[in-house]
Amino acid sequence: MQNETIAILGTGAWGTANAILLARKGLPVRLWGRRPDHVKELASGRELSALLPGVKIPPEVRVTGEAAEALDGATLVAVAIPTQHIRETLEPIAQHFSEGLPIVSLAKGMELKTLLRPTEVISQVLDSAHVASLSGPSHAEEVARGGPTSVVVASEDEGLARRFQDAWSGPLFRVYSHSDLVGVEIGGALKNIIALAAGVCDGLQFGDNSKAALLTRGLAEVVRFGVSSGGRRETFYGLSGMGDLIVTGASRHSRNWGLGQMLGKGMTLEEAMKSTEKVAEGVWTTQAVHDLARKKGIEMPITSEVHRILFESKDPAVAVQDLMGRDTRSEVEDLSP
Repeated sequence: MQNETIAILGTGAWGTANAILLARKGLPVRLWGRRPDHVKELASGRELSALLPGVKIPPEVRVTGEAAEALDGATLVAVAIPTQHIRETLEPIAQHFSEGLPIVSLAKGMELKTLLRPTEVISQVLDSAHVASLSGPSHAEEVARGGPTSVVVASEDEGLARRFQDAWSGPLFRVYSHSDLVGVEIGGALKNIIALAAGVCDGLQFGDNSKAALLTRGLAEVVRFGVSSGGRRETFYGLSGMGDLIVTGASRHSRNWGLGQMLGKGMTLEEAMKSTEKVAEGVWTTQAVHDLARKKGIEMPITSEVHRILFESKDPAVAVQDLMGRDTRSEVEDLSP
């Protein structure tokens, strides 16, 4: 593990937090960003003050705006770019990736125009099968400050998953390995939809009963969609499914919960998105999953109502009423494979 040199692409909160995490282990890290002004500020100030205030970037992290410099000699690469921008960001720098270079996606979502998962986009752009996904309950703010965290890294190549597991694991960052890449990525993507709904509940000032029911029934939707897409059922009850859903649906750090809360308080989607610098991946994931679920004939009532709130200006209170007024059914039958 000590021989690894890691390039992290993306200077947002999650990419920077991972750079800090790895550098604290003594690993050489290159942190690359494509906005020259932002990279210059990050390199000189050694702090992502807007998103991770007070957390200094260790000297082991080389901040650069040159992709060739970041990737030269790198033995592992982490892509910490919002899902909707992965393709446009990687295409211009694809020539700098050496053949066979292992790549782990730190993104959670689905590409809107193709309905592909992040590792599928990365594989397509870079013509690589050496891909993995790191997912789980892991807010950047807490990881950067050394809060104990457990996540999972998945790849169809179990040896590759273990390699990333070894590189990322530390005293305060526990990494499990997994072979269900499809399930891990779908769990990480769809929990953002349910987190939006959870935020709406809190914006409407509902109580704990509502939140518990919403998260439980939301997980049922995640499982239903995930299994139909080739994921393994048990994966969704692990860190990348239930674990990530709990933290994203309840935390003040959650971008998707925060956006949902603003919608529940009466803001429009445009107003809510303009009010924050943070990217709420759940907005685009809702659109992608809603379209794919309709094509596959998968019943996803919560996702459908979130879609109507986001893109059809439906009153959140009415959406809740419509969910509660659906025909009654057996929970056992509803949760069965």
